[in-house]
Amino acid sequence: MTSVSAEFHSRFLRSFAARGTYGDCTNPTGLDALFESEPVTAYIGFDCTAPSLHVGHALQIMTLRRLQQAGHRPIVVLGGGTTKVGDPSFRNEARPLLSESQIEANKRAILKTFQNFLIFGEGPTDAVMVDNAEWLDHLEYIPFLREIGRHFSLGRMLSMESVKAKLDADLPFSFLEFNYTIMQAYDFLELYRRYGCRLQASGSDQWGNIVNGIDLARRVENVQLFGLTTPLITTASGAKMGKTASGAVWLNSDMRSPYEYWQFWRNTEDADVGRFLRMFTDLQEDEIGRLERLQGVELNQSKKILATEATALCHGRKSASEAAETARRTFEEGVIAAGLPTFDISRDELISGIAVASLAHLAGLTSSTSEARRYIDGRGLRVNDATLTDTKARAGLLDVTSDGVIKLSLGRKKHVLVRPV
Repeated sequence: MTSVSAEFHSRFLRSFAARGTYGDCTNPTGLDALFESEPVTAYIGFDCTAPSLHVGHALQIMTLRRLQQAGHRPIVVLGGGTTKVGDPSFRNEARPLLSESQIEANKRAILKTFQNFLIFGEGPTDAVMVDNAEWLDHLEYIPFLREIGRHFSLGRMLSMESVKAKLDADLPFSFLEFNYTIMQAYDFLELYRRYGCRLQASGSDQWGNIVNGIDLARRVENVQLFGLTTPLITTASGAKMGKTASGAVWLNSDMRSPYEYWQFWRNTEDADVGRFLRMFTDLQEDEIGRLERLQGVELNQSKKILATEATALCHGRKSASEAAETARRTFEEGVIAAGLPTFDISRDELISGIAVASLAHLAGLTSSTSEARRYIDGRGLRVNDATLTDTKARAGLLDVTSDGVIKLSLGRKKHVLVRPV
């Protein structure tokens, strides 16, 4: 256990800290005592800005899972209301405003993400899912200003780190965005009134918003609420967790296949294996300790276990096992495994032929055609396991294998099956 975990008595906070996920707390002693005395209802909010959450949200979802495992009740708040404003925290540009139909479609797509992580139901520790549009959409402007707005000090809001960063950089900051922190604070108050929610958890970037919610509840309801954050997760090399050359690591299988998700975790840096096993899997400390002590080639086995366990939580055990088997067959047997990601292309395009560099970009192997050409120059791109040397090489129907696909490979670990339709 870490030195931080030794400071706590409650099961949840001791485990939370021991797994390296404790960032900060508004009142650590008080929250520890609350966890010791009763089941605690806690929430985390997720705005609906895209049709899927991404791996950057995984630690927050795991926080809700840890709460439930420790006998507490998690609330998933989908931001159908707050998404209409957009969270400006530590962003150089305002989020694009989405239509109500876009927000609703994103919300429906995101819902399924939580089914493998949490148990929903009517029991005392069963998870609850709500949309903050239920209360935010029906607020009347002047009554809201009178009841809620009067409790917010303009000076204090301007002193928030997320606001100061934008103002100091002379970046645009609209009145619409300025209202986001008030809306999130009101969420906390409303969740306390409706569900007895005492805790908001989040990433460290939401600290100012959490504090405002706690202060609002104290002023309006004379109640003590709490905030808990996780630290910003970076890799051992200093990169932000989840940032990849191919873009966001989405959690929904229709935006990133279970195999690709498995590969993301399989590619974890050596120094991060133990840390990520603690944060993103349910494995116990003795097993994690054994796995992170492995060295050299043996450490690859730990990475495979991390990949399978993290994928099982997100996509289910069956999909995780299939992804692991696909990887084994692809890398160890050199065969075209059915579980690889696929990209459909018109048969007519293959009749006339298409530049392999363009095809690699369209299939998602590279971020641009020029990047694909650079990989070809470096002997890093293959067609049906044959290394390309000509940046102008084209693929056609003659390249379709007996399996009915063209296999594109970037390096050893990234593969796509191009399927003519």
